[in-house]
Amino acid sequence: QENTVIPPYTPLTRTGNRIQLLGRDISLSPEGLPEKIQTWFSPEMTGMSRQPNPVLASPLQFVVRANGAEQPLSGGTLNYEKESAGTIQWKAVSGSKDLSMTVHGSLEFDGFIDYRVALTALNDMAVDDISLLMPLHKTAATYLMGLGQKGGYRPDAFHWQWEVATKNQDGAWIGNVNAGLQFSLRDEQYSRPLNTNFYLQKPLRLPTSWGNNNKGSIDITGAGDTVLVRCASGARALKKGDTLWYNFTLLITPFHTINTDFQWANRFYHRYSPIDTIVAAGATVVNIHHATAINPWINYPFIEFPAMKRYIDSAHRENLKVKIYNTVREVSNRAYETFPLRSLGHEIYSSGPGGGFSWLQEHIREDYIAAWFVPAIKDAAIVNSGMSRWHNYYVEGMDWLVKNVGIDGIYLDDVAFDRVTMKRIKRALTANNHPGIIDLHSANQYNKNDGFNNSANLYMEHFPYLNRLWFGEYFDYQANSPDFFLTEVSGIPFGLMGEMLEAGGNPWRGMVYGMTNRFPWDEHADPRNIWKCWDDFGMQGTSMIGYWSPNCPVKTSDANVLATVYRKTGKAMVSVASWAPENKPVTLAINWAALGIDPARARITAPAIRGFQEATVF
Repeated sequence: QENTVIPPYTPLTRTGNRIQLLGRDISLSPEGLPEKIQTWFSPEMTGMSRQPNPVLASPLQFVVRANGAEQPLSGGTLNYEKESAGTIQWKAVSGSKDLSMTVHGSLEFDGFIDYRVALTALNDMAVDDISLLMPLHKTAATYLMGLGQKGGYRPDAFHWQWEVATKNQDGAWIGNVNAGLQFSLRDEQYSRPLNTNFYLQKPLRLPTSWGNNNKGSIDITGAGDTVLVRCASGARALKKGDTLWYNFTLLITPFHTINTDFQWANRFYHRYSPIDTIVAAGATVVNIHHATAINPWINYPFIEFPAMKRYIDSAHRENLKVKIYNTVREVSNRAYETFPLRSLGHEIYSSGPGGGFSWLQEHIREDYIAAWFVPAIKDAAIVNSGMSRWHNYYVEGMDWLVKNVGIDGIYLDDVAFDRVTMKRIKRALTANNHPGIIDLHSANQYNKNDGFNNSANLYMEHFPYLNRLWFGEYFDYQANSPDFFLTEVSGIPFGLMGEMLEAGGNPWRGMVYGMTNRFPWDEHADPRNIWKCWDDFGMQGTSMIGYWSPNCPVKTSDANVLATVYRKTGKAMVSVASWAPENKPVTLAINWAALGIDPARARITAPAIRGFQEATVF
């Protein structure tokens, strides 16, 4: 439970009002709001830069407009209330002639900032608007994801309003590859909504302050070096003594550098198969889904655990790691605790229309949500209510599985718990130097049933503790642009790398981001030939320089054809992919000095990769 620092993160340090954390720092104003935020990641995301990347163009501030005039909230006194390696908390009091503002803030070691801001009326007043202004530096505002916008280049101007009944939208990520900020506007009684097809059955609560009976809005506009995010709440009348809570959260991205060597060395095998089959495939990590012989019951791996342990022991003898499907969102009706949990009303199980498999209708009867069902084994799951004491069971169960069954990590299929639970899980999985590998799969959440949110935006608070992404069903790898790949699929702007799923992905475009599909999930898309090419070249120890970096030493002659370089001493692998609608002849502009190769002695070849390309000498 204690917020101890989890590797690779480093303890927080404070000098005056400047707080430093891994790859980032923040300076606070007297009002307790961010005055300066900057990151130190290189454009390639493989190391640190000597020069900082500014995230803010100027300080955040609350501005009140009443009677046609602005009343900035200023004159603050800032005090630090708690300081530890994992968390620094502060409080600041400021105001204007009609309002008092009390800011409670806390920063955690992963870059998460939680703000609880109370605005109290000192007099009766008619307010035209109360807004939070977030002026971002344009170099850290290249891309936008969220608020109904697919991940991609930020539009020049953008307007949004609340619609919680159908839209799981309360904030967005704005950033560049190596510097960015996610913000989320919260009600003081915020409760995490359901997701993965169930958002409409438990949607967001409209914030009393920000939403203001749907008068609230967000506008994003750019001018000069500043991109201004204005979170407005509209007109209202306040009585003396009234208090409004303008709570919000921030996440400073990226969280850490990308670990390319982990990407090349860990080949995930996503199927329950005999150990010798997996070894022969060249995989190093196997994911054991539910509805398999050793993990049959969804999110309840405590019945067939002796068989699971035998399998894991045999895998470890072959230097294979084993991860299991285990999350919270729903739980099998085979759970021993089903009826005790039912006795707790809706603390553990969500309210809903009932139905589903006959056993549920006969025994649970009514007022529940029927979830995943496996006909072959009659595994009928029930949807959890969201945040509850069941998360304590989940954490304790994970700790037990590590110690008694030997799991090497978990495979998450979308996530229904919060970042606090994720941190607890990571601590349990990595205790005593266990590998604790976590990969997250998500089906595209940008649809009606999920409230038109972006998977990466929805799960960004969990990203600091993941090792890999697998996004996922309904992600279109053919029609979407490179900026969509970069922001919504690759994970690179957040310090992660990923894999593709839908229809096997696009192997050429995927390799520009260091991604393949996952074996043997799609029999028509086999990554083993690309894995072999990696090994033949020697991908371990390469320096990945993506097309998005101004330092990329190879560029193409067509803007729709992109190149990423994997550089080693004396040689380089160049991955080229096209987003052009038709075949394009291109030439490469090569910075030989940056590659460290003598062009007079250079040889350019394309190795034969079955299902990918024929051998060619250029």
